[in-house]
Amino acid sequence: MKLSLAPLFCCLLIPTAWADDSGGLQKGEAPPPPHAIDDGYRGTENARTMTVEQAKEMHDGATISLRGNLIDGSGGDKYKFRDKTGEIDTIIPKSVFDGRTVEPDNMISINGSLDKKMTPPVVRVDHIQK
Repeated sequence: MKLSLAPLFCCLLIPTAWADDSGGLQKGEAPPPPHAIDDGYRGTENARTMTVEQAKEMHDGATISLRGNLIDGSGGDKYKFRDKTGEIDTIIPKSVFDGRTVEPDNMISINGSLDKKMTPPVVRVDHIQK
């Protein structure tokens, strides 16, 4: 019985060894235009999510929760995020992607804090959800 379980166990481990863990923004298809971004009814999530326009008016260090698209990466960990109301610069460390890839047409949620000391203000992202 031990011999028959060992090959099965090895077969389950092999795909994880081949997994690509590069993650980050994959520039493929263009994101939808701002007027076409509508993610539908989300229940209680709508109460916690704000718009880019609202986020820019918050105080320095405010907790930010946005839903939209990552549309451009300018190298390193700097990205441009867009929703229906506008665009904002973000700083997303590679570790936040956790090996996941995000394309410009993927609707995502980001959570982080607003840094108004930088010009223009940026969101320092600590969590992404696809």
